[in-house]
Amino acid sequence: MSRFLDRLTYFAQPHAKFSGGHGLVTGEDRTWEDAYRNRWAQDRIVRSTHGTNCTGSCSWKIYVKGGIVTWETQQTDYPRTRPDLPNHEPRGCARGASYSWYLYSAQRLKYPMVRGRLMRAWHAARERERDPVRAWASIVENEATRRDYVSQRGLGGFVRASWDEVEEIVAAANVYTIGKYGPDRIAGFSPIPAMSMISYASGARYLSLIGGTNLSFYDWYCDLPPSSPQVWGEQTDVPESADWYNSMFLIAWGSNVPQTRTPDAHFFVEARYKGTKIVSITPDYSEVARHADLWLHPKQGTDAALGMAMGHVILKEFYVDRRAAYFEDYARRYTDSPTLVELQPMKTAEEAAPAASGAGAPGAASAPPAAFVPGRTLRASDFPDALGQTNNPDWKTVAFDGNGNVVVPQGSIGFRWGPKDCDDRGKWNLENREAREGREVRLTLSLLDDGAHPHETATVAFPYFGGDPHPHFPRSEQGGDVLLRRVPVRRLTLADGREALVATVFDLLVAHYGVRRPGIDDPAVAADYDANVPYTPAWQEAITGVPRDRAIVVAREFAANAEKTQGRSMIIIGAGMNHWYHCDMNYRSAISMLVLCGCVGQTGGGWAHYVGQEKVRPQSGWAALTFALDWVRPSRQVGGTSFFYAHSDQWRYEKIGPQELLSPLADPARHGGAVIDYNVRAERMGWLPSAPQLAANPLRLARDAQAAGLSAADYVVRSLKDGSLRMSCEDPDDPVNWPRNLFVWRSNLLGSSGKGHEYFLRHLLGTKNGVLGDELAPDDPRPVEVDWRERAPQGKLDLLVTLDFRMSTTCLHSDVVLPTASWYEKNDLNTTDMHPFIHPLSTAVDPVWQSRSDWEIYKGIARRFSELCEGHLGVEQDVVLRPLMHDSPTELGQALDVREWKRGECDFVPGVTAPHIDVVERDYPNTHRRYISLGPLMSRLGNFSKGLQWPTGDEVELLRQINGTVRHGPTAGLAKIETDIDACETVMMLAPETNGHVAVKAWEALSEVTGRDHVHLALHRGDERIRFRDIQAQPRKIISSPTWSGLESDKVSYNAGYTNVHELIPWRTLTGRQQLYLDHAWMRDFGEGFVTYRPPVDLKSLAAVAGKRPNGHPEIALNFITPHQKWGIHSTYTENLIMLTLSRGGPIVWVSEIDAQRAGIVDNDWIELFNANGALTARAVVSQRVQQGMVLMYHAQEKIVNTPGSEITGLRGGIHNSVTRVVMKPTHMIGGYAQFAYGFNYYGTVGSNRDQFVLLRKMDAIDWIDEPAGAQRAAGVAEPAPGDARGPVRARAVAQEARR
Repeated sequence: MSRFLDRLTYFAQPHAKFSGGHGLVTGEDRTWEDAYRNRWAQDRIVRSTHGTNCTGSCSWKIYVKGGIVTWETQQTDYPRTRPDLPNHEPRGCARGASYSWYLYSAQRLKYPMVRGRLMRAWHAARERERDPVRAWASIVENEATRRDYVSQRGLGGFVRASWDEVEEIVAAANVYTIGKYGPDRIAGFSPIPAMSMISYASGARYLSLIGGTNLSFYDWYCDLPPSSPQVWGEQTDVPESADWYNSMFLIAWGSNVPQTRTPDAHFFVEARYKGTKIVSITPDYSEVARHADLWLHPKQGTDAALGMAMGHVILKEFYVDRRAAYFEDYARRYTDSPTLVELQPMKTAEEAAPAASGAGAPGAASAPPAAFVPGRTLRASDFPDALGQTNNPDWKTVAFDGNGNVVVPQGSIGFRWGPKDCDDRGKWNLENREAREGREVRLTLSLLDDGAHPHETATVAFPYFGGDPHPHFPRSEQGGDVLLRRVPVRRLTLADGREALVATVFDLLVAHYGVRRPGIDDPAVAADYDANVPYTPAWQEAITGVPRDRAIVVAREFAANAEKTQGRSMIIIGAGMNHWYHCDMNYRSAISMLVLCGCVGQTGGGWAHYVGQEKVRPQSGWAALTFALDWVRPSRQVGGTSFFYAHSDQWRYEKIGPQELLSPLADPARHGGAVIDYNVRAERMGWLPSAPQLAANPLRLARDAQAAGLSAADYVVRSLKDGSLRMSCEDPDDPVNWPRNLFVWRSNLLGSSGKGHEYFLRHLLGTKNGVLGDELAPDDPRPVEVDWRERAPQGKLDLLVTLDFRMSTTCLHSDVVLPTASWYEKNDLNTTDMHPFIHPLSTAVDPVWQSRSDWEIYKGIARRFSELCEGHLGVEQDVVLRPLMHDSPTELGQALDVREWKRGECDFVPGVTAPHIDVVERDYPNTHRRYISLGPLMSRLGNFSKGLQWPTGDEVELLRQINGTVRHGPTAGLAKIETDIDACETVMMLAPETNGHVAVKAWEALSEVTGRDHVHLALHRGDERIRFRDIQAQPRKIISSPTWSGLESDKVSYNAGYTNVHELIPWRTLTGRQQLYLDHAWMRDFGEGFVTYRPPVDLKSLAAVAGKRPNGHPEIALNFITPHQKWGIHSTYTENLIMLTLSRGGPIVWVSEIDAQRAGIVDNDWIELFNANGALTARAVVSQRVQQGMVLMYHAQEKIVNTPGSEITGLRGGIHNSVTRVVMKPTHMIGGYAQFAYGFNYYGTVGSNRDQFVLLRKMDAIDWIDEPAGAQRAAGVAEPAPGDARGPVRARAVAQEARR
């Protein structure tokens, strides 16, 4: 109104001129501008960050006005790097800048929600039963009642509930499950703790206290490569992004840095401005290719062939034609190249058959072998007097010194473990010394070195897979699947009197790569690079499509730069290499280049793997809180991939047999059965953990053992051996062995990471699904170690509970949905591998509506759980099976061979040939009290990390002062952990990375083992303690600790392996060095002792659906690839209105122009992709940047926004994982063997998915499935039966088919 009056009185208003008439003063009202000014004003600014798996870990200013978050901008106060480096800021991206949209959007969960049918059943049960636990029992023990709500998962029908009610439902379900089946039937899945450590710890601590199972995630995501543990005994310790700038030659291989590492991409670009050469290797023309000097685009999935060819060039030009001094010295000290390998006679098929059957004439003379195969590495125990080694001689590898004598180099895994008073204490180091006399030695790299070693040559056989047939990938046939090479060898007499033929790893490696060597007459190896011989540049060209001259020049320049700069060549590597079934071959081909060029552990060099936000920098402090190690040890943990593979029954559809994967040199008689059989064998031998563990309630087992007068361990051993007790993995479909309760928090399991999505829906959840293939038929090869039940279960879970701030796909399929605080509404910790800082998440505003932080949610569940235990659970003894763990003495399991107690090949020895058996006391009525206090084990036993242990009494006392102490009850006198800030302070006080005093103690513990002084690395920060308020003021750089292999220093950027090289700390492998040869029996039997090229596997998922339900459009087979996207972080942000606006507003799939033309598709058409696993619908993005034969669907796009129904399933089009299925690899199940030993998110089966093929076709009719479900019944159209996607389709689809 005032504006209208101003206009009426405009000419009557006073006016005054100034500045010679150039200025005019008026009296008009300008209060209308206040709304604009207020929009960009704030009451306060709070520092926080975003808890997505984006790796950015960016610091943000959160602007708050009137108790509402109005917007966010980037913080710009990071500590500076060094004068010779660019700074880390600015950091951020469009996704982070749009996060505040979520807080008040329609997607936000506001109240606790329960599935309506479950709520009705609960109310009815509570009317009958005053005891909530008995009420829950009456629901799940009544099959009709249970089926009524289970079948509705994913179909809507939620009702609002109070916090009191949902806490009671969840707690009652947990108490009932523990009492009826056992605590290990309760599991929890939450990924990527680095992005919000306390939120992760909230659920994991609760589960650990009650005996539940925490599922791993990095391996399930296929984020962490198995090759890292295989080569280094370390899992993805990588350089910070600032170290890219120090490199002089960068290869970005399968990693799209500008798109997926946006905040750090400036280091990449600035390095190029500085003069660093950049090569991009990616099949599609991605954003990283635009920034490269050279773009190589191999056919997807063939990267290992290119890597092998580059390795061939490096070996020929820098080791054989001439010996680069730097490379040679590096290889002698830091790699297993000098290690001696015993060669075994190669058996022909005729010889193997009688050996397998036990036939053969006794005493018959055998002809000399035509060839030999690489066997295991020789050990000290193979020689007379064990070469003077009394401690772990089976685990100490040997080599030749410069005089040709067999010596035991210091540093192998046998020196790491043993009594404190053993004679080789302090010899676990990489000094150039042999262990017997302590003298300096120069190890022999090759028997051809210096002419000092008498030798002969022998023919050695290597497996070859490049000729394996595949319907969609080229192959290079070489006249068979075995390559014969001439290798220099020596004969040695061993302790048992036999004569052994031996060779060095280096000599075998050069022969394997097919490099011609002076002095060895071998016509089978390559004369030059143009020879079509594995693994020459010409050979790879036929497989990858990369011109040979490009491969040669990249390898040559990469190595030449490394030689001149002492290792400053780097490979940035990512999901494009890692998400394949044979990902370890892709990775090891690149790792071998780096190791041969001496790049690992050198500033500006090495292996820079980035897929997820992987580094929980204050790891040891965080683990103590998270897994309740202050109260109970050990906690239950299991590999997510093996767990979901078994319990979503994907093994019942497995078309891949282990025999298809075997080396042609292996004995097939030792490798029968199915893939899941290997997982079962691994669990029985203690290589992998189990969940559930035993086919009996572990609480009852402890009571039964006591009644029998035996220890729990002896009772379990006896029962397993006599067959009265079985492991759960042997019959995963028995209701006794089902997982019963599943918690999901900080994750969208069913909308993002769930490989085999439709199998989850069918078997784990028991609801509608789009599975199109059939289970294994009776005449198909079925598992032999696992019971086959003719009727597969549907709906194993009694209860699925999800915590989230938005209504994700997982929430839609859950029984109970709990609204959690967003990243601006809680206090937490955040770190990344991309930079060395620790960040806070801070409470800018209180949680909106009725949401709560994860810490408060699980604290509330723990409180109600403790109350409901009365009359059901008391102080109980829980039998826990613990696998042979990495970084513990049990990683020294079976040193020389694989023997199984179940097959009668050895005795059941817990912790050696079988799982370790522990008994853990659980005080169930005091679970809540334990949850909110720091337990006595931290004072009594101290803390530990990676095999090191140190006292923490001082830190516990300080936490009492900081957090306060409990005043009453059984936990009186202990430090409080009441709030999320208390939890943050606990982590930072206990971790060496944030407490300098602890860092000094940790380095002292390592110094005792290595015999070298490492304390100087942290001494200058020994008095520094980083507190939560400190990081709220500014991000803080962490302190160097032995948990990690790099240094946090003002002189060098963090680079993985730096302390191994410069502090002579061994890698945590069998040899203590970087291993180019992996000699475990299963690795050799599956042909992967040395790196090799293995083409993608044929998952056989098209035949079941090809042409079966035509819609009039062509169906073409394409490789289905799911790279990380720019419009979201996994599924987060993909339904964000701003991100939808920047993309096409719904699911999209990128297709090449050639393939689109073949299928009759134009840009923006609706298309359907399907195979035996399921189907999805999306719009087509037709682009010339996509290579022919593949499609790209950026990960992860849910089916909750703009997704029509599928023509082939009759259900709403699926997510990207609707067409995938888990396929596990036996070599990832190895355990109890040095670096091949289980560790949570360290080594285990992975959820690879890129070998998958789909049929793509244009959709004929678009059905949005937007009428109520009841409308179908009113129209007389039958719905598909629950769990059966092949039933009648929806009414419209039926009508359309009839018209066609």
